[in-house]
Amino acid sequence: MKLNYGIIGTGMMGCEHIRNLKKIPDVKIVAIADPNERSRKWAEDTCEDAFKLRLYEDYKELLAQEDIDVVVIASPNFTHIEVMRELFKTDKHVLLEKPMCTNLSDGIEVLEKSKKHKGVVWIGLEYRFMSPIQSLINHVNEIGNIKMLSIREHRFPFLEKVDNWNRFNEKTGGTLVEKCCHFFDLMNLMMPSKPIKIYASGGQDVNHLDETYDGKVPDIIDNSFVLIDYEDGERAMLDLCMFAEAGKYEQEIVLTGDRGKLETHIPGNEVLLTNRQEYSHRTLEIKEDSRVKEVGFHHGASYIEHLELIDCIKKGNQPLVDCQKGFDSIVLGLAAQESIKTGESINLNDFLKNEYEI
Repeated sequence: MKLNYGIIGTGMMGCEHIRNLKKIPDVKIVAIADPNERSRKWAEDTCEDAFKLRLYEDYKELLAQEDIDVVVIASPNFTHIEVMRELFKTDKHVLLEKPMCTNLSDGIEVLEKSKKHKGVVWIGLEYRFMSPIQSLINHVNEIGNIKMLSIREHRFPFLEKVDNWNRFNEKTGGTLVEKCCHFFDLMNLMMPSKPIKIYASGGQDVNHLDETYDGKVPDIIDNSFVLIDYEDGERAMLDLCMFAEAGKYEQEIVLTGDRGKLETHIPGNEVLLTNRQEYSHRTLEIKEDSRVKEVGFHHGASYIEHLELIDCIKKGNQPLVDCQKGFDSIVLGLAAQESIKTGESINLNDFLKNEYEI
């Protein structure tokens, strides 16, 4: 079964998807769509057999092509809702890049429409497919009942993107949605119960303060601490700093149970497993997934994500990363940003009920 792909949005992530798909058998990229000429040229240069590639400025023309089986949507965050509304008029399979949407109302709309869509709707939360994360999950039974999860990301500022759309909350959903939906997804994946309350403190203290675009100063935060309570008493914490370049690791993840803990880093090739009763620890080597043919920006995770999606399509299975998971990840980000704004902790049930009747 050969799958024809169309790519909507051919900036950094769109071209990342192209590079991954080129290495996968029985996949052919037949069309790309992007209103920006420079981005379309990037995609042309990245694709093989570019002379056979159909190019569109308008994504609606791409969606109208009957020979396209799967669509990758990697356009700017704020465009996701309009593109998905058009996609839902078709039966095509889709990988929608994170974040699923930039606000709750759009997220609810995509979530509800996905339940009726004939094709697979997969959300691009590829961090869960990184080898260190998979290694944590594989050894989680050795640390007893999970009590705490800590994720730290200390990294570089947001990169420049076309028209600088990623400098503003309105177009990104905010830093804790745009960037940190990945981490909230990992928390929901590894924690045994559901999140119920969130408190966050953060601000824009260093990055983009001397920039202006059409007279507007960027308003995305560049650092935050986020605390999340889960219904069975577990707790999770995010430590984000986006003016911390040149560290050895971008991310540190510590998962603690009542019998021990697991620690790993990204990038990294080992997990530290601690045993409380024996007062000991051992280092476990992380074995890279042998299926990875393209490492890319996400340590091979995007490649594995595509393999899993293709397997899901061919076997008629339910997606591993469905719209409910995508929605849950943006809810935590939006609630955290509301907490920063108000200075109060946010009850997640109240947050959803107060904003929208669902």
